[in-house]
Amino acid sequence: MQAAPTSLDDSRYQAVSSRDARFDGEFFFGVASTGIYCRPSCPAVTPKRVNVSFHASAAAAQGAGFRACRRCRPDAVPGSAEWNVRADLVGRAMRLIGDGVVDREGVEGLADRLGYSARQVHRQLTAELGAGPVALARAQRAHTARILLTTTSLPVTEIAFAAGFKSVRQFNDTVREIYACTPTALRASAAGRPAPTTAAGIPLRLAHRGPYAAREIFDHLQENAVPGIEETRGTPGARLFRRTLRLPYGTAVAEVREPAPARPGQWLDCRLHLSDPRDLATAVQRMRRLFDLDADPYAVAERLRADPLLRPLVDARPGLRSPGAADGDELAVRAVLARGRAAGEAAALAGGLVSAYGKPLAAPDGALTHVFPDAGTLAGAALDDIPEPARRALRALTTALAEGTVRLDPGADRDAAERALLALPGIDARTAGHIRMRALGDPDVFLAEDEAEDEAKDEAEGEAKDETGDKAADTAAWRPWRSYALHHLRLRAAEPRTDSPKDA
Repeated sequence: MQAAPTSLDDSRYQAVSSRDARFDGEFFFGVASTGIYCRPSCPAVTPKRVNVSFHASAAAAQGAGFRACRRCRPDAVPGSAEWNVRADLVGRAMRLIGDGVVDREGVEGLADRLGYSARQVHRQLTAELGAGPVALARAQRAHTARILLTTTSLPVTEIAFAAGFKSVRQFNDTVREIYACTPTALRASAAGRPAPTTAAGIPLRLAHRGPYAAREIFDHLQENAVPGIEETRGTPGARLFRRTLRLPYGTAVAEVREPAPARPGQWLDCRLHLSDPRDLATAVQRMRRLFDLDADPYAVAERLRADPLLRPLVDARPGLRSPGAADGDELAVRAVLARGRAAGEAAALAGGLVSAYGKPLAAPDGALTHVFPDAGTLAGAALDDIPEPARRALRALTTALAEGTVRLDPGADRDAAERALLALPGIDARTAGHIRMRALGDPDVFLAEDEAEDEAKDEAEGEAKDETGDKAADTAAWRPWRSYALHHLRLRAAEPRTDSPKDA
């Protein structure tokens, strides 16, 4: 019998030995004898334990002198689910770095958004991840460069600046260091001929870990699609979700294909049509948040299955995700419009805002014609087609977003944002909680007043509703995954009822 692991590194080595994909993105390992670093599920021969070192981030492995494995592509793994859960400085910083803030605003800009000094941010990130914000952003730039080199025919010099590098020399040095070849050689190693970005877009595989309940998330996106900025083509099992994005340097159309049930995989096929390639990394992160691709379905299932109420629901829908948002401000506006309305009615109201105040695309793309209007535009708009009291709430919300008194970017403090939302007229606890769950990606939100949850819970338990209406004690055991529990209960409530024999 194999001895129990005696340390965290021994546990990690066991994951490497078994090629356990559950840990992809949670840690990386470097191999001293080859000078490369890999993801835990790398299919190569398992190296000897004495040659292996473990690293909390790809940037830390690169900083230790390792280059990326060309076989398992460790830079393309899902992000750690830990950053979704954590609301502290490191978690918020990692979400902002993923969104490209360091490339656009520098380390000082990152620190200002977080409310800490640049020195504190660097110290915290280095202590936990083995790399500071500059190194973490550099690793992301290298990954972006590899994608552009291997999937597009953009000139190499354009790719250097599109990926966020300040000079071609810096770009060349980084690619050589991380991939052990020149940018030209890296492009030549790609299978097939790259297609021009202007014609075919940039094809991507958005990785995820574990099972993925694609049908449910595509159902949700189709049901709530806002005319002008979102559309779904095809039939269930073969749908294509398309939407526009407003990005720091321009606009984009993103397309994500629903994987066929008979074709299991660890990614979603995506194609991005960007007006400015500098937005690639930001667009990727926003689609990852929308589809909740950095979640850890194993951890969620382990916690929720411990509850007899949720066990059959989790077993019925393995890999159920909690949809996020491609744009936090947009989601908040849509949440206000959705209060007390059916999905179709709320989408139609939002579509009216898009046609009246949205920014038109340079050219319509199918049913996609605009990007969603920004908060500043809506704050000064007449909003004549929005009925009261939604108009009053919408005006207060968009004014607060435009002035910065409410922040819904990836690094926003979730507690502070919820308090600021609740201080606005017309924003109740349920709407604020919905915004927190989706716009801020909080995996541990439970909307106690959700009627669908009450109905599903009562039906499952065969009991009357809790007379106090307080579900906090009931749901504490579901932390930190209460958002996922809520989605399971909502879907259970939406299922067609079947009368039991005694009721027939």
